[in-house]
Amino acid sequence: MALFLGIDGGGSQTSCAVADDVHVLGTGAAGGSNPVRFDDAHVRTSLHQAIHQACAEAGVEPKHIEYSCLGIAGSAREDTRERVERIVGEVIGGEIQIVGDMVVAHDAVFLGEPGVVVLSGTGSIAYGRNERGDTARAGGWGSVISDEGSGYWIGRRAVSCVMRAVDAGESTMLVTHILHEWHIASREELGRMCNAVPYPDFARLFPLVLKCAEEGDRLAQQILDEAAAELAALARVVLRKLWLGPRAVNLAISGGVFHNSARVRSRFEILVQTDRPDATVRLAELEPVLGAIYLARKMAVARAQADGPRFRI
Repeated sequence: MALFLGIDGGGSQTSCAVADDVHVLGTGAAGGSNPVRFDDAHVRTSLHQAIHQACAEAGVEPKHIEYSCLGIAGSAREDTRERVERIVGEVIGGEIQIVGDMVVAHDAVFLGEPGVVVLSGTGSIAYGRNERGDTARAGGWGSVISDEGSGYWIGRRAVSCVMRAVDAGESTMLVTHILHEWHIASREELGRMCNAVPYPDFARLFPLVLKCAEEGDRLAQQILDEAAAELAALARVVLRKLWLGPRAVNLAISGGVFHNSARVRSRFEILVQTDRPDATVRLAELEPVLGAIYLARKMAVARAQADGPRFRI
């Protein structure tokens, strides 16, 4: 049996799995490996750690891997893909394919079938594929200019709204929670911190927004509703690009924002189905790294077609 390796590398976490033709043999995890957010040293540490952990659990040598697929956030640029391929090539053998993290998430859910996946974790993106094999994406262009509705976006929006609320003399629990989380004493210090380079990790504030919203803070609830609206807008862009008219479409949602906030999930579904009542929305249960394994096995099938069907997807 051949050995396959799959990776789902995001801004906060890297997940790795090693499999044979049928079963997952071992898994590993490490910190984020987005090559846009991190330098080569950080990306190397995360990827190598996840790979070695998964291979050790599987009882295989990394150089014995035959086919690998890596879904890496921020890998749209060819030079970025080359960087990642060079880094993983230091430890694994065989053929290596680098795709966007939204591609492996899509195939983890749909296994090559049509549908749309909307991801919202540290970053966000919507990605879909129709019956003709056409693909489309919306969002996912990085935290400074995009990633609407993500954990990072929610945290940054929370700070912005807090500043405005204090200016207007309005009350919100978010003020105290944010100052406490970042161990600062005043709004002025908060402003300096958020404008310093490098920027703070705004995604750390997402749990605070959730907590305040659950305790009835109207501003926190408003921010989550805005996040849902931003994510629904991304979904509508992809749906309109791939299906021009009414059509039953499966739409999967995944990532920490969706999994942790029932409010975002509910509001998102209402907004999407107001525009596209034909869309079925569900929370994805499969791990994106399994989509990477699926694509790695698919590479082997393509390579072995001349010799007959040896591999199972």
